[in-house]
Amino acid sequence: MSFDNAYEALADATDDSRWAFGTGFTEPLHGVDGAVPSGVDGADLAAYCLMLGDDALIMSHRLQEWCTNAPELEEELAIANVALDLLGQARLLLARAGKTDGTDRGEDDYAFLRAEHEFRNVHLVELPRGDFAQLIAVLLIFSTWRLALLDRLVSSADPVLAAIAAKGVKEVTYHRDYAARWTVRLGDGTELSHERMRAGLDAVWPLAGELFVPHEIELRLAEAGAGVDPAALRAEFEDVLAQVLSAATLRVPDAAGLTGASGRAGRDGVHTESMGPLLAELQSVARAHPEGTW
Repeated sequence: MSFDNAYEALADATDDSRWAFGTGFTEPLHGVDGAVPSGVDGADLAAYCLMLGDDALIMSHRLQEWCTNAPELEEELAIANVALDLLGQARLLLARAGKTDGTDRGEDDYAFLRAEHEFRNVHLVELPRGDFAQLIAVLLIFSTWRLALLDRLVSSADPVLAAIAAKGVKEVTYHRDYAARWTVRLGDGTELSHERMRAGLDAVWPLAGELFVPHEIELRLAEAGAGVDPAALRAEFEDVLAQVLSAATLRVPDAAGLTGASGRAGRDGVHTESMGPLLAELQSVARAHPEGTW
């Protein structure tokens, strides 16, 4: 059958005029047994999935802001791919939350219809876009921490969370490698690039401490075998950072900065002043056209 334009062909292929990316797709966990494992509290599991899903969602949005702003076209594509990986993880985790909290809410509802205080992401992912070196510093810290977390979640008592983690390990391994290679390239490059990379690390390091401060929900799920105590990730995180920064001829930031006195703030729905504008942009279309299709 011939078509007048590509849009008609896409609509015909899916039998859905909402051909745009992100619409008309099967629910991420369609056909998956969503039963909560014995010994695991469903409300805790849902909250935990929101924590990890919100981390991925907000980080993905910040990375998307680099489209047309990266120093090279190749880097724009790489950063966009990292953002898409994290968006995929967010979809799965938010969908899992809806299946375990008893509301059966969908991923779009969690992403677009919650207020700022209902988000449970860490502050690091909210940080406004700085220069490219700062982006690499954020991605290095975030991916090193998240990879250590996902690697342990592969053995989670919740088989759905374990499967999501197993997929995420493969993706975040690349994210960490990408950030590490750029850290070395900038740190061991020119005097200017070295200084910019050092400044980027110093700017984001104070936010790293929050990653290792346990929330009571994380502790309860760790005891039940479904989650991970973030404090257990610190040794691996420090070891990886030390190796990367040594190769980059950069000093390791003060380890005392990882104590994170305000570490629970993001997990409890208290965010930085950057979060409001970020959500206003992220949710603008969905809120302007509730349940709209295109």
